[in-house]
Amino acid sequence: MPDTREADAAGSRVDYQTDPARYRHWRLAYDGPVATLTMDVDERATLRPGYTLKLNSYDLGVDIELNDAVQRIRFEHPEVRTVVLTSGKPRVFSAGANIDMLGLSSHASKVNFCRFTNETRNAIEDASRHSGLKFIAACNGTTAGGGYELALACDEIALIDDRSSAVSMPEVALLGVLPGTGGLTRLTDKRHVRRDLADLFCTNPDGVRGQRARDWRLVDHVVRPQDFGDFVTRRALELAAGSDRPAPPAAGVSLTPLGRSIGEQGRHYEWLDVSLARDARTATFSVRAPSSPSVATLDQALAAGASWWPLQLARELDDAILDLRTNEREIGLWVFRTSGDPRAVLEVDRFLVDHQGHWFVREVIGMIRRTLARLEVSSRSIYAFVEPGSCFAGTLFELALAADRSYVLAGADATPPVELALSEMSLGLLPMVNGASRLSARFYGSERDLSALRARCCEMLSVEEAVSLGLVTVALDPLDWSDEVRQATESRVALSPDALTGLEANLRFGPPESLTSRVFGRLTAWQNWIFSRPGAAGEHGALKAYRSGARPRFDRERV
Repeated sequence: MPDTREADAAGSRVDYQTDPARYRHWRLAYDGPVATLTMDVDERATLRPGYTLKLNSYDLGVDIELNDAVQRIRFEHPEVRTVVLTSGKPRVFSAGANIDMLGLSSHASKVNFCRFTNETRNAIEDASRHSGLKFIAACNGTTAGGGYELALACDEIALIDDRSSAVSMPEVALLGVLPGTGGLTRLTDKRHVRRDLADLFCTNPDGVRGQRARDWRLVDHVVRPQDFGDFVTRRALELAAGSDRPAPPAAGVSLTPLGRSIGEQGRHYEWLDVSLARDARTATFSVRAPSSPSVATLDQALAAGASWWPLQLARELDDAILDLRTNEREIGLWVFRTSGDPRAVLEVDRFLVDHQGHWFVREVIGMIRRTLARLEVSSRSIYAFVEPGSCFAGTLFELALAADRSYVLAGADATPPVELALSEMSLGLLPMVNGASRLSARFYGSERDLSALRARCCEMLSVEEAVSLGLVTVALDPLDWSDEVRQATESRVALSPDALTGLEANLRFGPPESLTSRVFGRLTAWQNWIFSRPGAAGEHGALKAYRSGARPRFDRERV
């Protein structure tokens, strides 16, 4: 089997870990309750050779830094209440995704890039929804394509009124593709731009500027150049006044580097190991729980900081998910196994639930929530294997609920006995991208089923009880376990990856819908298809013809 692992970074693996000392494209500055995140892209610091990042255009490397910056503001600077996103370039906010990069990228690289940029924008909106942070896009110049999509993820958009700066989505007109980072959905669902006006806007590569942009609801504020800086500062402080983030001198929690080792056979962290079987196209995630909850007070949790088990595990799992889906693209089935003391996990969950109003605990819950959501949109099949010694309890039971199937080893002679447990974390604190809890999605909101589960919350459940409550897929006798698990694995990876991706997304994300689920379910599916069409990616497609002087050739059949 050919090795098609990603090699975007000049032949090396893509690493999603970074820190402000290594940023090449963003600057972070703090002034009391306001943080300013300035996009100043180093056009030569590309993730791979062959293009330059002119006009604050971006590639995956730029967004890796943005993702890190938003995380650090949430955890390391609790005093920050408003984030201003602006540009360090004259007369340009951002030209969006780099077109030459897209033209050089494989289909899989383009789709992975769009997926991660979607997640970074979703993280901004998640911080606004859950963390008491508000975001202002201070568009001090031309704001095009993905640059405007970044602005759309903010709570408010201020556009400089200098008679030349416009907002635009030129993708359809110039590139034969869709805006890849939720732009169409945010125009309608979030900003309520009229459909006919949105149609005009999205087919005009020159965009809209000035008062018309505000009248069409494309921006919130249009400000003269001489007033722009003062207006943004004043508005940032006004938004900060409504936040529930802690006031100084609340100390933040440093996101220290993860301890990890990466080899040909897998990835290894303190609480997580990932073993790769490339010939079998499977990866096994072995998640470890602590032997005790380790913290009993908020002071102890803050002192533990990034090493506190629920936060560290979430960061480790997040890093592994990003690593595998980018650098190990032919690994099609992810298997989850757990070990440890389920009662310790339930105690940790109880602490999280009891202190969810505290800013740090709220951020830890948010990190877990976003990591699980990233898992489910990763276009991989997911199995959970529940065996003696497993720890599918509380937050870790979410891994089984996220799986496409869960297999549990039954039998009275199992040592130690197999037990599972729900906690209050599964009742709504860790929703999927469609806003529903995994339990609610599993039972389509049936109050009868959910009431029965709430009544057994935090109890250790036997295999028989878990089966009767509908919490596992298949219970197997010890004599059948090895053969059944092997056959289930082999049959899964033998199926069409394309068909499985469509199947899984349809079955995982039923009702209800949210802006985020529409972005991943509708936009990503259509963009994925368009990226493979000759009109966009063919030899004479728009991505190839861009800036060449040649006109793209389109297949004119509307099918």
